Amino acid sequence: MTEPQLALFMLGLFIFLVFLGFPIAFTLMAMGIGFGYYAYFDADRMWRSFNRLGEDAGTYDTVSLWIDGFFNSRIFDLFINQTYTVMSNEVLTAVPLFLFMGYVVERANIVDRLFTTLNIASKNIPGSLGVAALITCALFATATGIVGAVVTLMGLLALPAMLKARYDPSFASGIICAGGTLGILIPPSIMLIVYAAASGTSIVRLYAGALLPGLLLVGLYLVYVIGRSILQPSVAPKPAPGEIPDVPVGKLILMIATSFLPLFVLIMAVLGSILFGLATPTEAAAIGALGGLLLAVIYRAMTFQRLRESVYLTVRTTAMVCWLFVGSYTFSSVFSYLGGEAVISEFVQGLDLTPLQFLLLAQVIIFLLGWPLEWSEIIIIFVPIFLPLLAIFDIDPLFFGILVALNLQTSFLTPPMAMSAYYLKGIAPPEVRLTQIFKGIMPFLFMVFLAMAIVYIFPQIVFYLPGVFYG
Repeated sequence: MTEPQLALFMLGLFIFLVFLGFPIAFTLMAMGIGFGYYAYFDADRMWRSFNRLGEDAGTYDTVSLWIDGFFNSRIFDLFINQTYTVMSNEVLTAVPLFLFMGYVVERANIVDRLFTTLNIASKNIPGSLGVAALITCALFATATGIVGAVVTLMGLLALPAMLKARYDPSFASGIICAGGTLGILIPPSIMLIVYAAASGTSIVRLYAGALLPGLLLVGLYLVYVIGRSILQPSVAPKPAPGEIPDVPVGKLILMIATSFLPLFVLIMAVLGSILFGLATPTEAAAIGALGGLLLAVIYRAMTFQRLRESVYLTVRTTAMVCWLFVGSYTFSSVFSYLGGEAVISEFVQGLDLTPLQFLLLAQVIIFLLGWPLEWSEIIIIFVPIFLPLLAIFDIDPLFFGILVALNLQTSFLTPPMAMSAYYLKGIAPPEVRLTQIFKGIMPFLFMVFLAMAIVYIFPQIVFYLPGVFYG
């Protein structure tokens, strides 16, 4: 077996082990070290100390030198260097800070006030409860970026209210599942930070480029919710008289000022400081973490137990991301050294694809990978396989990253592995069936595809703001 064939076998074996359920980060590290030991094997270098052994050397000295030689492989040097590179990556420093901000905001009892306020403010709009739930999901998802937390909390808060208002269970479920996934696209997104670290793309340009596509997707969701409420009133009946209280304008403004405004200011402070060059993403993340703590204190929701939970969840998720990077860097280095990257590049070039065809092929592969894998695993492990090919097809990594971020919305919305649906089913009333949730998310899945098509046709949606801010 040639080295390029061994590299392809290595990739196939990894995919097979993933489907068997092995932990991905440690599988990557184990396979990287195992195949790397073969790739970098050099007996003369590893056991050259034997040349210094005298004739009277004892068994202990011989065995000690053999063990030292066994571990004197360059793969261990590579593994240590990759670990140090990941742990000292300044871009990744923003990940725990944004995660901490999200977990604190989640526990600050802001969302219930926000949903109530938006429900009252939008009561004259068709599908008012759905509109309020979707906007709340978008804001909350932007502040947290944690899909499971947003879907779960909104499922506990908004789903019972919509079911009580006689909303169709599928329609209500689809709104919550789709709205909950927006946090991995709309800045400040943790997914974009991970993509920036994996691709070497400027995170501030990614944030600027993702803003309009994110708002486009939210707009398409709102158009669908309002349009269907008008065309099919039975799925979202108008509120009965007295069902939503009449609140004086002055009191409504006060409610908005105390629920919507603080969270919006926090998001804009973080995002604005990044986009206008006032702070690096890491510094802005620190501002966000502090702002989240202040909001929790102001709303009298901060307790030692909640703080401890936030810290624990932050550390656990950050450790998962960092070890994924270590494993991926080690695996991809060995894969490239064996010639696997060159084989894939030659194969793709041999297909004689146009840039549009390559983009479509890459997005189809990422869409299919979204069924069994999390977004973090796709970004860290598989997206780097496509990155060297972008220059061949003259595709900007910024544009590719935004398309991937849009595409990964589908990984949470595509049955049978739609994780948003399972998050919601776990806390939904028993009468809401999983098949109903799947049915409800399908129209939103088509909205994602429509948004991707619009971005394909009008790429300036991505490039406009980075050009305005940074030239």
